[in-house]
Amino acid sequence: MGSILIKDTTREERERIIADSIGDISGSCDGCASGLIEMYQDYIDGKKEIRDINMEFRAHYESGMEAPEKGNCGYVK
Repeated sequence: MGSILIKDTTREERERIIADSIGDISGSCDGCASGLIEMYQDYIDGKKEIRDINMEFRAHYESGMEAPEKGNCGYVK
């Protein structure tokens, strides 16, 4: 696998990277994957790198800062 940086990938490649990373995105868990897909939409759109999204998520988790609420197996707005 090559680079996953935005500058080195097309939108289609980024969609595939996220889909491959998340696994079954068909929603076999009643739509739980949709929250994860949404979390990485800025990467797919070429706005933020995966590492930045992951760091922001981790910062919210560790600090207790306001973040998306978790539902049964995904995120709820």
